[in-house]
Amino acid sequence: MKRRISPTLIALALAVVLFFVGGLIQPGFTSFELAMNILRLAAFLGIVAAGQTLVIISGGEGIDLSVGAMVTLGAIISYGLISKRDDRILIGFLASLGAGMIIGTLNGIGVAYLRIPPLVMTLGMATVIQGLIFAVTQGSLEGGSAPLLSKITTEPLLFGIPGILYIWAAFAGLMWLLLQRTRYGKNLFAIGTNRVTARLSGVNVKATVITTYMLCSTLASFGGFIFLGYYERVFLNLGNPYTLPSIAAVVMGGTVLSGGVGSYWGTMAGSIVLTLITSLLTTLRMEEHLRQIVYGAILLVLLAAYGRQRALRQ
Repeated sequence: MKRRISPTLIALALAVVLFFVGGLIQPGFTSFELAMNILRLAAFLGIVAAGQTLVIISGGEGIDLSVGAMVTLGAIISYGLISKRDDRILIGFLASLGAGMIIGTLNGIGVAYLRIPPLVMTLGMATVIQGLIFAVTQGSLEGGSAPLLSKITTEPLLFGIPGILYIWAAFAGLMWLLLQRTRYGKNLFAIGTNRVTARLSGVNVKATVITTYMLCSTLASFGGFIFLGYYERVFLNLGNPYTLPSIAAVVMGGTVLSGGVGSYWGTMAGSIVLTLITSLLTTLRMEEHLRQIVYGAILLVLLAAYGRQRALRQ
């Protein structure tokens, strides 16, 4: 059997090439400080894309279009509850995760029991979330980020490395454990490969699907909580720009859209590639509309190339 090069390695190699191309285009692009900033931004996308990784691995045409709205909701809840106080960080954190669990469970029930297509269910939920945000806030937001949270997510801790990168590394380890060392992870890959076979093998398919969508929204809420520390403020469309890139990062990292094959390491690599592309386009000082066109064209080419990879199926 012909060996297939790991998509994660391909994405990492592409990231290295883009990084040094940036150095040729703009002196100083390859500096340590800029590299840390690129990785910091990639970490935010990577955390949002974590839940998307689970949903896509689960198969059944699974894609969650509500992650952007969930990021915004998680950030707004944390913003209102923390109100610039370090002693309220835990309250804001737990409340944002709780909201994600509720929304994600509703998404999972809609997909698993009501058999609503994932795209339709999550797009509808995104609209509901946005409506709730407007209804509750009336466009006016009061609160603030805690100084400690902002320090952890923006300032260097050890060896000049931002705290968010240590969080991302620990987060990646937990994702690996979840996918490779738990019964849930084994069940997830099973239902993504073939749900009928998984059901006949004793896997509770509906429970696994609900858990997957619950985790996806919860992780998106966590992303909103982390974003609050970086931006130190929130706005009503904070998470919207991350919805489609979160899908692109997952696919670019080698997770197959049909389900059953994938890893979070690949998603991390994909997040770095997308962030580097954005940074390069910004360095070229293109106008916004041109940057969007070029970015979209690059995504189409890259995703078309990755989409041609074949996964083994029985």
